[in-house]
Formats: sequence, C-alpha cells, structure tokens
Amino acid sequence: MASRVYLDHAATTPVDPRVVEAMLPYFDGLWGNPSGIYREAQAARKGLDIARDTIAGVLECSPKEIVFTSGGTEADNLAIRGVAAARAHAGKHLVTSALEHHAVLHTMEALEEAGSEVTVLDVDRHGFVDPAQVQEAVRDDTVLVSIMTANNEVGTIEPIAEIARAVKERNPRTLVHTDAVQAAGATDIRPDVLGVDLLSLTAHKIYGPKGVGALYVRSRSALLPQIVGGGQERDRRAGTENVAGAVALSTALQLAYQEFDARNAHQSHLRDSLWREMREGIGGLHLNGPDDFARRLSNNLSVCFEGVEGESILLQLDLDGIAASSGSACSADSVEASHVLLAMGVEEQLAHGAVRFTVGTDNDSAQIERTAGALPAIIERLRALSPV
Repeated sequence: MASRVYLDHAATTPVDPRVVEAMLPYFDGLWGNPSGIYREAQAARKGLDIARDTIAGVLECSPKEIVFTSGGTEADNLAIRGVAAARAHAGKHLVTSALEHHAVLHTMEALEEAGSEVTVLDVDRHGFVDPAQVQEAVRDDTVLVSIMTANNEVGTIEPIAEIARAVKERNPRTLVHTDAVQAAGATDIRPDVLGVDLLSLTAHKIYGPKGVGALYVRSRSALLPQIVGGGQERDRRAGTENVAGAVALSTALQLAYQEFDARNAHQSHLRDSLWREMREGIGGLHLNGPDDFARRLSNNLSVCFEGVEGESILLQLDLDGIAASSGSACSADSVEASHVLLAMGVEEQLAHGAVRFTVGTDNDSAQIERTAGALPAIIERLRALSPV
C-alpha cells in the first residue's frame, strides 16, 4: 500500500496517529459507561466532557450545544427530522438545494412522503445557491432551510452567511441548518460567523475515525430526538456515548484548525499542480465547479473527460496504483450520472465521464506527477475503445 497514491480524501481520510493516540486510553483503562456515578464511569465522563468542551472551543459555542452522533448522516437526519417534528405546529415547509448530499435529500424526500412540503432550489453552473432565491422560497410556514457549506463532489463553497441572513430577514423563526461535513478544516465553520442554527460534522473527513460525528444545535432551537431509549446528550440522542470516538473527533477538529493554513496551502498547491498538468496533457477536459479556485475546497479537483466513462478511468487508475472517485463516494457503486453534475447543467453523457481527485496532507508532489503522467495514456486508450 505504501506505493499507492490515494486521492479520495473527500470520501474518507486516514486516521492521524495523534488522533489514535488520544483515543487509545478509552479502549483500555477508561472504558466505563459515562452515564454512571461510580469512579470508572466518571473517568469516562471526564473524557466526554473534555471532548465536548474542545469542539465547543473550536466552534466558539457552548458545550451544551454539541450533540454527539454516529456520523454526518445521522447528524443531518437529526437536524432535519428533529426540527420538522418539533416545529410541526408552526408549519410543514422545508427548503433545500439540488446539490445536497443524499443524507439531506433523502431525508427531505421521506418527510415529503409523510406530508411535509419541500422546495428544492436550483443551482448555477458552478454549483452556487443564490441567497436571493433562498429568501424568495422562504414562507411564513417554513420551519427549516438546509444548505450545505461546501459540496463534497465539486468543492463549491456556498455563501452560507448570506443565505442565513436572507432567511432570517424573510422569517426570523425559520431555522437554518448546514451540512459542514466537507467544509470542516477547509473554511470557517463557526456557527456565529455563518449565522446558522444547526451544523453537522463528522470525524472521518478530517483524519479521524469513521462512526462518530456531532450536531451543533443553537440554544433554544426546537429539536426532538430521533433515537430514543435513554437520556443521553441532554435527551437529544439516546444511546451510550462513543467516548473514544468523541475524543477522536475533538482531537481531529482541533488539529484541523491549529494547522489550518499549512494544510490548505499544501492541498491547494497539489490540486493546482494536478489541474495545470492535466490541462497541458489532455484534451476534451472540463472542470466541474467554480473556476475561481478561491471559492472551492482547497483539496478538490472534479473534472469530466469527453468520450469516456469515469468508472473505466478509475479502474485503470487503480491498476496503476492510484485511487480516485467518480463522484459522490457514498454511491460509488452506482453507474448513474451524479445528481450534483446534472443539477449544475452538465449534459448526462459528459457527466458519465466525471472523476473527482481530492488530495490530502499525506500526498506529495511526486504523487501528483505520477498521477498526471498516467492519465493521458489512460484517456487515449479508453477513447480509442469507446463507441462514443
């Protein structure tokens, strides 16, 4: 594996050894149930409390506003379902965008089937949501607007602060949720800066483990639990807490912002180098997402290759020891064109030739050169075989 090049950090990241080190005591000596009153339980509780305090410190919020979850998908579900249930008396209208992760879109669809009304907003060709259109969509009975901070497929960083202001100007009672899973460590996600009421996080996108996340819930925001059976997390999410996971998430998040400048400078340098070399060596290449790289995630390069299937490219890259993605990593086994690219107006045939390269802290210039060097021959070979 040491000789392989991993360029799918938007799907998941390797766990930072410092994060592993922080977790280990909670698998061994500090293994107690944090809900108990005896010594073993209180030792675990202390770790959980410190983790919550650490996350709150990064987000500049109250520790009471942090709810630990099993990951970003659960955090999104809890935010949307929890608000819809708690505010059903105020209305059944929700607003989102066509660019959202399926954790948001499928949850919205389920609520719609159950009787809610959902407005799904279009985006422009770069993947941006227009704050004015969001404001226009908000009504007196709109209980929640959910727009992601940054898109996982094409890297577009949305104007969340403008969107939140627009929503509140139209209806101050409407809550605003943002899925910040991909944005953590890449942009400022402090809730007060963004103006949001709910914000989703996960550990495995920022060099933490899979299976743990968090939902920020602004104080006094109405939210009903969606997992019941215990009083954990201030009655907002039942189940014995994953203390080791919480410690890992807090450590990973803290490191991400302590090393914010260095990480993003490193990633943008590698991303820009890959894009430059690809443009020089390959024709029929289309960039997906913002062409202003300051408005996209520093590690993201999403492109479409004319005349070839993205899946075929990935298979050839894998044979060459290079890992990338054809779109949303959560549906990597799907041969359907990306809903994100289609929402941005990319023609379906071209969208089938999409490949996403997402670099990380563990990549270097030699790996980028190796990838850029391998691609022209792969594309030429596949185009020669293609019936298109």
